[in-house]
Amino acid sequence: MTSTAAELLEVLWGRASTAPASASQLRVLLILEHHDGINLRTLADSLASTPPSTSRLCDRLQAAGFVERVASPDDRRELRLHLSGRGRAFLADLRARRERELQTVLARMPAAKRTALVEGLEAFCDAAALRIHDAGAPESGSRTA
Repeated sequence: MTSTAAELLEVLWGRASTAPASASQLRVLLILEHHDGINLRTLADSLASTPPSTSRLCDRLQAAGFVERVASPDDRRELRLHLSGRGRAFLADLRARRERELQTVLARMPAAKRTALVEGLEAFCDAAALRIHDAGAPESGSRTA
């Protein structure tokens, strides 16, 4: 059932096209939205990618006006990545279009089922946040330098 729900959600979200950004570029925008001013290496690590590949992704996003690169005040050799106003507007518009698609589906559900879904999704978000937090924490008993 969860895979079916995930697939249907992808179909609905697909109706709200991410063009002109690819799925990989969208991930970059979402990361920058939450980690404004990170450097390229940190972004590459977040994407589980290489700095050259990540740099090319950022080149395309910068050319589209979604990302700005700014020299770090601490080290002029290091560039900090920021979501531009256009990038923020793109994400807001994408979210609005996705929400409209979801609202259309939710409107067809009985009120009691919508309430149960919201409660379930709140519990899911809490559990997912814990899982993400636990995945980022060092394992117990692991050694550090």
